[in-house]
Amino acid sequence: MLFAVRNLFLLAIFLVATAATALVAQQARQEPGQPLSQATDQPSAQQGSSPQQAAPASPAPQGATPPPAAAPQPAYTGPVIVLDPAHGGTDTGARGDNGVIEKDIVLQFARAARIELVRQGYRVVMTRNDDSNPSYDDRAAMANSYRDAIFISLHVSSTGTIGTARAYYYQFWTPLPPAAPESAASDIPPEPPAAQVPSLTPWNEAQRLHEDASHLLADQIQIQLAQLFTGSPEVSQGVAVRGLRSVDAPAIAIEISSVAAPNVSSLTALAAPLAASILNGLHAFHAAAM
Repeated sequence: MLFAVRNLFLLAIFLVATAATALVAQQARQEPGQPLSQATDQPSAQQGSSPQQAAPASPAPQGATPPPAAAPQPAYTGPVIVLDPAHGGTDTGARGDNGVIEKDIVLQFARAARIELVRQGYRVVMTRNDDSNPSYDDRAAMANSYRDAIFISLHVSSTGTIGTARAYYYQFWTPLPPAAPESAASDIPPEPPAAQVPSLTPWNEAQRLHEDASHLLADQIQIQLAQLFTGSPEVSQGVAVRGLRSVDAPAIAIEISSVAAPNVSSLTALAAPLAASILNGLHAFHAAAM
C-alpha cells in the first residue's frame, strides 16, 4: 500500500515537471517582453495590411503616351496690318479686254498676303473679304480703330509695264506762300501771326501726322518690289491717293501693272512675290524705324 502511494506521488511530480518544462520552452520562443497571451493576436508581415490602410497606387504602365497638350495660340507681335483690297461691289475698278477685273484680283492678292503675314506672327484684318465696297471713310475708320496699325491698299493699274509694281505714299499739296508786296514802308516789321488754337486733327488731314512714316514704309517695300518685280522703280512715289488721306497710321498703296496682262493667271501668279515683298518690307521698316 505504501509502495503504491509512493509511485503515484512520483508520477505526479514527473507530470508537473514535464508541464513546467514545456511552458518554459514556449516562453523562450516568444519575443522578449511580449506576453504569451498576445503572441497570436498581432498580424505578421506576411498577413498584409489592416483594412483601414489604403492600398498603394499602381504605377502608370511603362511606355504609355501622355494626353496631348493643347495647341499653343499664335503670339501676335507688332502692329495690326490692315489690308485693303480696293474697289468691290459695283465699283469694279480697272477692266481688261482679257476679262481681268481689278476688284477680283486685288482680293486674291490680299488673301495671299494675309496668309503669309499671319504665318509670320502678324495680326491681319481686311477691309473687305467679299464683293462688298466699303467707303473710303469706312476703310479708314477700320484702321483708325486700332492703336497700332499699318494700312496697305492694293490696286491693279489700267496701264503700265506688265509685271511691275509701285508703292505710293500720300503727299499733301502745300501751296507756296504769297510773295510779299513791294511797299515803301517795307522797313516796318510785319504783324506777328495770330496764335493757333489747338484743335482735333480734321478727318481729311489724319494722314499728315504720319507722312514721314508712310514715306519710309513705301520706300522699304519698294526696295523689295524692285527685287521681285523686274523693271519696277527703286523708289516710291508721293501721290494724293484718296484712300490714304484719312488713315491715322502709316499708310501706303501698292499698284500692280496691269489689267492688260495676257490672262488672269499671269496676274494671280504675282500674289506670292507681292506677299513676300510686303512681309520683307515690313521687317525692314521696323528695323529702320527703331
